[in-house]
Amino acid sequence: MALKIYNTLSRSVEPFKSITPEKVGMYVCGVTVYDDCHIGHGRTFIAFDVARRWLQESGYDVKFVRNVTDVDDKIIKRAAERKILPSELAETYTKRMQEDLGELGCLPPSVEPRATQYIPKMLALIEKLEEKGYAYQDKNGDVDFSVRKFKPYGALSGKKVDELQPGERVRVEEAKQDPLDFALWKRAKPGEPEWDSKWGKGRPGWHIECSAMSCDLLGETFDIHGGGPDLMFPHHENEIAQSEAANGKKFVNTWMHSGPLRVNGEKMSKSLGNFWTIRDALKETNTQYGDKNGNETLRFFLLRSHYRSPIDFSSALVEDAHQALIRLYTALKNTPADDNPLDWNEKYAAQFKEAMDDDFNTAQAVAVLFELAKEVNQTKSPELARQLKKLGGVLGILQLDPEAFVKGAVDSVDEAAVEALIAERKAAKAAKNWARADEIRKELLEKNIVLEDAPGGVTTWRRA
Repeated sequence: MALKIYNTLSRSVEPFKSITPEKVGMYVCGVTVYDDCHIGHGRTFIAFDVARRWLQESGYDVKFVRNVTDVDDKIIKRAAERKILPSELAETYTKRMQEDLGELGCLPPSVEPRATQYIPKMLALIEKLEEKGYAYQDKNGDVDFSVRKFKPYGALSGKKVDELQPGERVRVEEAKQDPLDFALWKRAKPGEPEWDSKWGKGRPGWHIECSAMSCDLLGETFDIHGGGPDLMFPHHENEIAQSEAANGKKFVNTWMHSGPLRVNGEKMSKSLGNFWTIRDALKETNTQYGDKNGNETLRFFLLRSHYRSPIDFSSALVEDAHQALIRLYTALKNTPADDNPLDWNEKYAAQFKEAMDDDFNTAQAVAVLFELAKEVNQTKSPELARQLKKLGGVLGILQLDPEAFVKGAVDSVDEAAVEALIAERKAAKAAKNWARADEIRKELLEKNIVLEDAPGGVTTWRRA
């Protein structure tokens, strides 16, 4: 089975074929570095980290580009609030972003361009758009892209230009020719970062940076462009418009978008008090499960679902992921893996490959790992344990010390909660409620806690 990827642009799963055999150019929109990354960013970047890993496992030489937006309205505003330079703020949060994604097990990008390094190429691209009649300088001195002149506009998001117009509030002083037009270059305001241009001092609009960087690093047409669900419109739509209008070529062959993340069933929002940064989440999981164990638990939680599926984030669901991960590590603890290379013709490896070739279906791939772990537990086969460990490694998991992981998990058990369940089980047995007594034993066993009944009705517990 050859690799197939869901293309947002065509709204269908398509066989993947790279432009250059055995090479893949992949661009993923990074973050605007004015604050710490949140758990939604983590979901997106883990999804594309896994896609990149699988492309590499499949034999491709992947050039993975993830940009940094280091000049933007939000950066300028936050820096002014803190009375520091925008460049200082951007540098601080760029480093924190790199640290956070590294803690989640994401490989560093092949290239990590920053917007401020690409101002000359952005200006050249804007000049090209102006020469072709797609860009104009408005009454405020900004340079805007004329959306209606690019006829395919809306193909990615499915939005129609005429349907975007109603409801637009057009101010009397509106300087644009059309309220749908977007800024390519913004006239400098006092105290803001600025660069010289033929249109006067200013700074780039948000959308133009990704076109300049991706086309320079990967070519005017490249293989895969990815990002979070909120970027599809208008950011990616605008990228397509300005890139194809300037270059006269198809911009990207395959568009990929991760699914949305909600917190306890609601949209993540600081106003709702349910906003989780990656740092907050890592701090909590590592406090609860042990250093690095928490990192992997969070990564495992975020890749258990298919990357395009909506995902709900809650402490209870993370705990469930941790218990599931313990089961995988327990199999490796009890049966050490041999050192032979992975053979993709082996039963479980072939099933894993089939899942990953089906639009990077990590949910199904993880299901294969649990089937494999079950057989490892039954057979005590080092060969099967090797498959489990190495297939896990493809996803960036199961590479910690199994003994330490399982011990750390048990050490973090709420002993009072275990004793309470033992007491409840004793009461259930006294009431001849054998079903509930069995449920409690099974529930604790799933957490790698074994109950041992001694004569006289005394029950003790130990880790599996």
